[in-house]
Amino acid sequence: MDFGIDMKNLNRFIESTNLNPQLKGADIDSLVAEAKELQVLGVCVPPFWVKRTNREIGDSDIQLVTVIGFPLGYQRTEAKLEEARLALEDGANELDLVMNVSAFKDNMDWPKIEFAKMSKLAHDNDALLKVIIEVAYLSDEEIKKASLMCAEAGVDFVKTSTGFAPNGGATVRHISLMREVLPSNVGIKASAGIKTRQQTIDLINAGADRIGTSSGRAILTSE
Repeated sequence: MDFGIDMKNLNRFIESTNLNPQLKGADIDSLVAEAKELQVLGVCVPPFWVKRTNREIGDSDIQLVTVIGFPLGYQRTEAKLEEARLALEDGANELDLVMNVSAFKDNMDWPKIEFAKMSKLAHDNDALLKVIIEVAYLSDEEIKKASLMCAEAGVDFVKTSTGFAPNGGATVRHISLMREVLPSNVGIKASAGIKTRQQTIDLINAGADRIGTSSGRAILTSE
């Protein structure tokens, strides 16, 4: 399926990301400066750096995204909610929550309950919620099941990957599976291992609405 994207607006699909455990304040400043230059949609940073990132963004039209329960997702829901509350207080306006894959694999209802609680918190604060289902750990049927669970819980986007799982990069097949079952009002964020312009275009044409990448400049400046 070809969604007929306008290549001139490719930058508005991109969330420039730096979740490197060794990043420093100067790296945050560089990430935001580049985001302003390239006019990408948003930046995704660790919770610790949200307040500084918010200050650097200022009044620029850049979404401030952070991760919750990162990278494994098996914290207690109460801990995730508190982490999210602090991130929102610091200025985040989009939250990327890592699904509890362990609970999901055990066929518990708890992940869906957690998504609903987190959705309410985000929406009460005029923020968006994305859920990272970590496709590297899921079968095709589990990808569909998790995606539907997200939609039913009021999630705004379903995201493929943290980038920390082995062989966890987003693929066209993953996006196609997710788009097959998700309603049109639920977006898809492809992330992890996205480094080229063609790869980005292929994922968007498969149904991705956002692209999380640390290679924004290379994607947007290559032919």
